[in-house]
Amino acid sequence: MGRSTSMLHSLCLVVALLCVCVVEAEDAYKFYTWTVTYGTLSPLATPQQVILINGQFPGPRLDLVTNDNVVLNLINKLDEPFLITWNGIKQRKNSWQDGVLGTNCAIPPNSNYTYKFQTKDQIGTFSYFPSTAFHKAAGGFGGLNVYHRSVIPIPYPNPAGDFTLLIGDWFKTNHKTLRQTLDSGRSLGLPDGLLINGQTRPTFTGNQGQTYMFRISNVGLSTSINFRIQGHKLKLVECEGSHTLQNFYDSLDVHVGQSVSLLVTLDQPPKDYYIVASTRFTTKDLTTTAVLHYANSGSPASGPLPPAPPANKYDWSMQQATSYRWNLSANAARPNPQGSFHYGKITPTKRFLFASTAPLINGKLRYAVNSVSYVNSDTPLKLADHFNIPGVFDTSSLQSNPSNGAARIATSVVPTALHDFIEVVFQNNENAMQSWHLDGYDFWVVGYGFGQWSPNSRNTYNLVDALTRHTAQVYPNSWTAILVSLDNQGMWNMRSSIWERQYLGQQFYLRVWNAQQSLANEYNIPNNALLCGKAVGRHP
Repeated sequence: MGRSTSMLHSLCLVVALLCVCVVEAEDAYKFYTWTVTYGTLSPLATPQQVILINGQFPGPRLDLVTNDNVVLNLINKLDEPFLITWNGIKQRKNSWQDGVLGTNCAIPPNSNYTYKFQTKDQIGTFSYFPSTAFHKAAGGFGGLNVYHRSVIPIPYPNPAGDFTLLIGDWFKTNHKTLRQTLDSGRSLGLPDGLLINGQTRPTFTGNQGQTYMFRISNVGLSTSINFRIQGHKLKLVECEGSHTLQNFYDSLDVHVGQSVSLLVTLDQPPKDYYIVASTRFTTKDLTTTAVLHYANSGSPASGPLPPAPPANKYDWSMQQATSYRWNLSANAARPNPQGSFHYGKITPTKRFLFASTAPLINGKLRYAVNSVSYVNSDTPLKLADHFNIPGVFDTSSLQSNPSNGAARIATSVVPTALHDFIEVVFQNNENAMQSWHLDGYDFWVVGYGFGQWSPNSRNTYNLVDALTRHTAQVYPNSWTAILVSLDNQGMWNMRSSIWERQYLGQQFYLRVWNAQQSLANEYNIPNNALLCGKAVGRHP
């Protein structure tokens, strides 16, 4: 009897210790409260209305760690409904927190919504920005950095520090006026200038002989940018959540919506050096500078700016893009090697060829995919799907291949199934750069090419170490091919990252569906979900 009691006590002690370990091992929670307001600043020396978050422009930087749980209460003090989307965060099983009009009701003025999401199995440089009503043209964007857990090594020495550089084009015109221009059926044209962290000449200070991480995100509306630092080499180490082969570059093209992480060693004589960002493939070059300041500097930056790559040389940029390779010998956010999933040996279950056009519909400029220009519904598609509300979206309007029919407007959804493995080809038949993003996912960018894509183009695909990322550029009169493993159930936005195009219809949604509803596949609708449109009055 005594022996049994002793064994029972020992068993209880073991169980208790296990419970303590489970509690202590729970991923950290980070709590934030953000208040969104208007303010007046002069980013390009002209006073204008901007969007502030907690009084900041750009907004606060989110510094997170892999698997952190974020609880962020956003209070909207604007005069318009507002949403933020988390650019590149995968939102595993949780499209309810995606922050776009297909998944969320916008937060009304003088109201709030609490986002709850996890940076599950991610490391890297990302960003956030407003997704509604062309608010991105007024600000509301910021950096979102996910650092590795201490138990997960990274394939380079820890840098002495890191700098977040949010680079993008900027209009002096109020976002509501820009919106009216688009609503009238006219294009916005070239922006007025470029900003780095909302400024035209910020300074970044480091110590001679040390190596620093530069986290670069193109948060602009429309233009690709080239980034370079006078007298310094750039070592690419990470791109949108993936460790890369660590090649050196004199400069890098970063397209709209994209992010990269670079290591830069301060190995030059102690002085100040120009950091340069300039537009690519535009009728007029826009350039801005920042300063890399050595802490022991004896003189200001001087001399000519480092030269930009050849103007309008798309082949130069495409060759650079194909040099970005996945580091198969490095871990990801988990210990397993990144190359353990052999994407190149999987036969796609579905194939899509999406061709872009810029038609006139009812006499107004629109942007279309396979002749369909997207329009938002008053009811988020995710809510309509959840509550089985008919007539909100159309799963038959957008075909898997281009058609020769007249361009039309629809709330287009592409039906797919959970665990499909799909091939998507973006065919750009226009003379302008494009940039495509898929919420909730990363994907393998397996090929670029000039001209028209054909089945023979598959012979050029990189099926060994193509980079995974969340945003892919498509060069004029060219194509880009991606492979996507649809392992994340939900309603996911596939859109142009060039915001004029997104606003005027160059987007749609992927419905990644499974008949068996399970928490193993997708979380339940949150209790605090905002309800609007035909979902009003329903119970979450």
